[in-house]
Amino acid sequence: MGSIAGLDIRPATGSDTGTIHEIINDAAQAYKGVIPADRWHEPYMSMADLDSEIGKGVRFYCCRQDGRIVGAMGIQDVKDVTLIRHAYVRTASRRHGIGQALLEHLNQLTTRPVLIGTWKAATWAIRFYEKNGFRLVTDEEKNRLLRIYWTIPARQVEESVVLVDSKWQRAS
Repeated sequence: MGSIAGLDIRPATGSDTGTIHEIINDAAQAYKGVIPADRWHEPYMSMADLDSEIGKGVRFYCCRQDGRIVGAMGIQDVKDVTLIRHAYVRTASRRHGIGQALLEHLNQLTTRPVLIGTWKAATWAIRFYEKNGFRLVTDEEKNRLLRIYWTIPARQVEESVVLVDSKWQRAS
């Protein structure tokens, strides 16, 4: 539990899943017409896919403002790193520090290196992560990291980038 600048961040409960689903699909509208058309679906994430992600160990945290969930972000330990997964803020609540508060909170939950994958066309997301201390890796490193730590289709690998935090050290 945490409270940052009037925002309350806590682990999601089962009763939050519907709201998390709603937030993901609201916020993902920003990708429509930006990411390749063959990667877009309606809804962007189905409830079955969200349940599957949770079943694979993605732990969601919700950010509440005035008692209402306005953002959600997942964290997943995979091998020797922690992944930030499915980071979304309601469209109407963007640019008020919610994403940053969630990211800071989740970063405090791990001592492992933190990796983040996103669409290469989502330049606003890349800028957000860079502003928060993450750096892009090379395409070669991205391809290697996506193979090791994520389970995504080859086409998604082509269209993605990976950002790493300061704890990340390239394996020799």
